[in-house]
Amino acid sequence: MEVLDSLEIETQPNPTASVVWLHGLGADGFDFEPIVPELRLPETIPVRFVFPHAPERSVTINQGMRMRAWYDITGFELERQEDDDGIRDSAQHVAGLINREHERGIPFSRIVLAGFSQGGAVALQAGLRFPQTLAGIMALSSYLPLADTLQAEATDANRTTPVFMAHGTLDPVVPMQMGKMSFDFLAREGFNPSWKEYPMPHAICPEEIQDIGVWLRSRLA
Repeated sequence: MEVLDSLEIETQPNPTASVVWLHGLGADGFDFEPIVPELRLPETIPVRFVFPHAPERSVTINQGMRMRAWYDITGFELERQEDDDGIRDSAQHVAGLINREHERGIPFSRIVLAGFSQGGAVALQAGLRFPQTLAGIMALSSYLPLADTLQAEATDANRTTPVFMAHGTLDPVVPMQMGKMSFDFLAREGFNPSWKEYPMPHAICPEEIQDIGVWLRSRLA
């Protein structure tokens, strides 16, 4: 499978850990580039951030326009039809990025998979099914896709992997209820999620960035 084009940033030479971070619908890998210095990771933890660009595809909720998207979205109703093929295809591409980081010398146990919105959904899809134990999984302003198949497809390798979930209480795009229901489902099914919420819309706020930095340091120290 072809490896996705990505923007890469190394906080120090010779990184010993990697963070693969997936953007949201209609954005690209440059979307979260500015966040790297704001995380204030110590020089003792050299990290390679990998920000892949999603392929372009037609998106139903945006009048079928083509844009960078990890999968198609037909609506944000809780009982909507999910793009099973698109979600699984993107998860395979993300697994390829994780494997490439391992081939470049980063242990799986020092790789974090992160994503915002649609990217967070793919991070949960790929991370909880990945056959090797990861350092952590992060889903921001997002939700769990294909929940009905998770128990059958999840690997024991990442059943106890810390999952950082955060959401804005004022989110009009992915309502916080969707994220909180996903958190509750993961906790009930025996996974290891944590939950943070902030008084913000579908975005990232300074307090959240601070919390992400603390969480990353705890996972990669």
